[in-house]
Amino acid sequence: MWTDEEMVAACHSIELARWQDAFEGLLGRIEGRFARVEPRRRAARLVLGLLADLPRKNCWTIAEWAGETTPDGMLHALGRAKRDADQVRDDVCGYVVEHLHDDRAVLVVDETGDVKKGTGTVGVQRQYTGTAGRIENSQVAVYLVYAGKRGHAAVDQELYVPRSWTSDPDRCRAAGLAEETTSATKSELATRMVARFLDAGHQAAWVARDEVHCGNPKLRTALEERGTGYVLAVACLPEVTTGAGKFRADILAKKCPSGPGRSSPQGPGPRATASTTGQSSTSPTHAPGSRQLLIRRNRSTGELAYYRCYSPASVPLTVLVTVAGARWRVEEFFQSGRCLAALDEHRVRRCTSWSRWVTLAMLAHAFLAVVRADEHTRPAPDALIPLTSNKIQRLFITLVVRPVHDTAHRLGWSNWRRRHPARSQASHYRRQATQE
Repeated sequence: MWTDEEMVAACHSIELARWQDAFEGLLGRIEGRFARVEPRRRAARLVLGLLADLPRKNCWTIAEWAGETTPDGMLHALGRAKRDADQVRDDVCGYVVEHLHDDRAVLVVDETGDVKKGTGTVGVQRQYTGTAGRIENSQVAVYLVYAGKRGHAAVDQELYVPRSWTSDPDRCRAAGLAEETTSATKSELATRMVARFLDAGHQAAWVARDEVHCGNPKLRTALEERGTGYVLAVACLPEVTTGAGKFRADILAKKCPSGPGRSSPQGPGPRATASTTGQSSTSPTHAPGSRQLLIRRNRSTGELAYYRCYSPASVPLTVLVTVAGARWRVEEFFQSGRCLAALDEHRVRRCTSWSRWVTLAMLAHAFLAVVRADEHTRPAPDALIPLTSNKIQRLFITLVVRPVHDTAHRLGWSNWRRRHPARSQASHYRRQATQE
């Protein structure tokens, strides 16, 4: 909790009106995507609710916090209201690139899973998720994060729909999936998102990915054809073709001449020493450029990590190491997106509702990332560190939004919460009586 002295000092050191103007400007970018004014206003309240300091965030708690008398309007805005979530997603992408622009930006692709119960939630099945660190009944999505010098934020997302779903048309129909939906691998989803980003006219110097998804060469093919550099982690099992022949990555590492490696700033990940092999001829295309195998040794454990690298022109080792280290930015997004914007707190079953919730969570996180980047361009007062996204979120909700509700509003919601299960209980008993 903030003390009164800290709050006063923060108020003197920032211009809260600037934050409010930035938020209204962001909402102005998406207002044309709604067919009616009511869903547009509720979408704004949903974004504020995602940023609010609530112990749990769903349509019920956000509707109460936003001053509505029931959650019906919020549920309608997520599920049935007419709007194009893909267009809102594209608006978020444009907002991030415009405000966090960096000529040497890295697009980082990674997946995250949300543990779920039951079988009705779209895309759910028993599968491995890094969130739990094991195989769980979960829903998995792949995200694309724009990482630059000023900050990072998500610009795209795709839900992974397993074959257990696409092979069951009735199940897909119940979850709101289109009839033409087919099962795409996570690597194919990554390729689709990167292509969508570049086709929109945005620029990124590099693409980085985790080794889990790099067995498919489609992403490398697409990037080399576009002349976009990449640093893609690979396991040690695949063979790497070089001028001296084909070798497994771990065997090739032992054949490299021993010598001092070079280190480079790598973000919050484990510190490592890196080196590269000579020019590699491994390529899904014949596009000109420099191809290398980057080998990175963890200084603490001695564990080796391997990366396929491509650049249209030869670059120093330090550049490749920096790009490899940028992969940790997506982990930071997952952490802050969950803590600050309720990225994983969606309690919805259908595909449309999931897409809209996640897109608005990305928008909320992007707002914090842009405000933080702008604040860091201004010198902080003496004895104060620069504002973090956490502090910006709390100050914005507490001092700019300041939701205030009277006793009647609180009692009304208490009665509604008691009345809703009472109706459900009565309906259950009536249904049982008719079946007997």
